[in-house]
Amino acid sequence: MNKDSQSKLAQLAMDPQAKQRPASTMGMIFTAVGVAVAVALLLWKPWAKEGARFATGNGRTEERAVKGGAAGGAAASAVGASQTNSAAENSADENVVLVVSGYIVNRERIEISPRFMGVVEWVGVKKGDTVTNGQVVVLLDDTEFKARLAEAAGQVARAEAGVAKAELDLERISQLAKTDIESKQALDDARVGLQSAKATLEAAKGGRDAAQAYVDWCTIRSPINGVVLEKLVDPNELVTPQSFGGTRGPSTALLAVADPKDLQVEIDMSESDLAKVYLKQTCRVSPEAYTDKVYEGYVAEIAPEANRAKGTLQIKVQIKNPDGYLTPELSARVEFLKP
Repeated sequence: MNKDSQSKLAQLAMDPQAKQRPASTMGMIFTAVGVAVAVALLLWKPWAKEGARFATGNGRTEERAVKGGAAGGAAASAVGASQTNSAAENSADENVVLVVSGYIVNRERIEISPRFMGVVEWVGVKKGDTVTNGQVVVLLDDTEFKARLAEAAGQVARAEAGVAKAELDLERISQLAKTDIESKQALDDARVGLQSAKATLEAAKGGRDAAQAYVDWCTIRSPINGVVLEKLVDPNELVTPQSFGGTRGPSTALLAVADPKDLQVEIDMSESDLAKVYLKQTCRVSPEAYTDKVYEGYVAEIAPEANRAKGTLQIKVQIKNPDGYLTPELSARVEFLKP
């Protein structure tokens, strides 16, 4: 090979230092690979699924989760327990077709009102007292009505005297008419006078009975055996059976009473659940305040008209054998059972 060819080849050959990769570039590549591996390990966390084995002291070992595995094991245990509880609940409530909440109410709440405007003279009970049917609970001032009764009694006495006189007149004229001393017309007038006197007596007796009724109405009695829910008046207070339409008018009720042994649960049932409910359906009632208390009941009433705005129908469940744990106006849970 001549010298010219060797010089050309020498020019084409690469410098050995140019073939070497810069050290800084290689360092960056290794750093990037290391970061990627670390991120992958953090995301994977294989140790979270592994546990450590501990000796139990009885010749056996037990695997326990550590660090991340503890949380995972707890979550798994919670899910398992939840599934177990759910399965047990489903098996225990196989007969329950619907569960809803409502409010305990008295089947009948009676507000005792006066029959006329009057003044309260005496109130013999307070809120929470037990009352019996026919027990005197309130007295109204009866002074005016006793005076009217006395006047009516006088009218009756005068009417009775008028009847007695008319009977005597009729008897005397009848005797005279037999001897033609008195005319038949006088005899007829005497008979009519007696009838008029008797009618006057009946009217007077009616007035006396009305006055007596007002006197009796001044004594207010409980119409049922129950408990006083509210005491609405005090002595010397004016009461009336009609409202004046204003907030400052006289009271229109004296007391509110109800039977604590006659309770229901009032429910606003969604129309989508109505197909599951029917009259006399057996139910279980549990007050929210005492969840361990369960009472038997049945569907006693289904309202004939729905509430269009709410899309509900009112259902009333009668509670069998209620006790002191059931308080009106508190909420209760009702389970409707299969036939």
